[in-house]
Amino acid sequence: MKIKHIRIALPALLSSALCIPSSASAAELPAGFTPLFDGRDLDGWHVSEVNHHGNTKAWTVKDGVLMVTQDPPGNGGILLTNKKYRDFEVSLEIRPDWGCDGGLFLRSNEKGEAYQVLLDYLEGGIIGGIYGERLPEVNQSEGTGRKVDREWQRYWKKDAWNLVRARIEGDVPHIQVWLNGHQLVDWTDSANHAAGGATEGMIALQAHRSNPKAKNPRWVPGGYHRYRNIGIKELTRK
Repeated sequence: MKIKHIRIALPALLSSALCIPSSASAAELPAGFTPLFDGRDLDGWHVSEVNHHGNTKAWTVKDGVLMVTQDPPGNGGILLTNKKYRDFEVSLEIRPDWGCDGGLFLRSNEKGEAYQVLLDYLEGGIIGGIYGERLPEVNQSEGTGRKVDREWQRYWKKDAWNLVRARIEGDVPHIQVWLNGHQLVDWTDSANHAAGGATEGMIALQAHRSNPKAKNPRWVPGGYHRYRNIGIKELTRK
């Protein structure tokens, strides 16, 4: 039997190889979103020096992933966008280590006073619920709709990347949160409880401070929160 030789053009082969996406960049932003994080460095972001969780500088970027840990141990903090936003939807993938407490801040000021989407991946923790970070009226307000879904683990992918989308709009904030396409939260506050009545603010990512002597230290030694494919879609009011 005669064997036919198949020739493959080297340029075509190299082109195919270069098109294979890395694991860190395999997912794309949803339609209509623009990047907030370029996957290379912290351009467009800054560390708060006045946040009550600390001022950790241990924010690093590797293979398209934004990672944060405590430095020194116990010292957390937040990373803020340089730009402020009003009505918007933010999309990001997260992969925290078990035992680490984090958050996504909406309409934040430099101090980190904000409407927070909880990213507390620990015993008794909540993913996707709404909390007032240094905004006690938010936590006292019943508002209308669903503020927390305690069944979030039904939609969580363990030891994998999880897609979180959060939307905030209106002077009196209406907030919605989705986890891997499932809506966890659809809640409207009873009033605008943002610091100073702000209707815009920065977006922030959080590494919670910790106390190793506490019953729930809220962080594990050497633990990391990880974020990637962070994008925003600004909304136009009707």
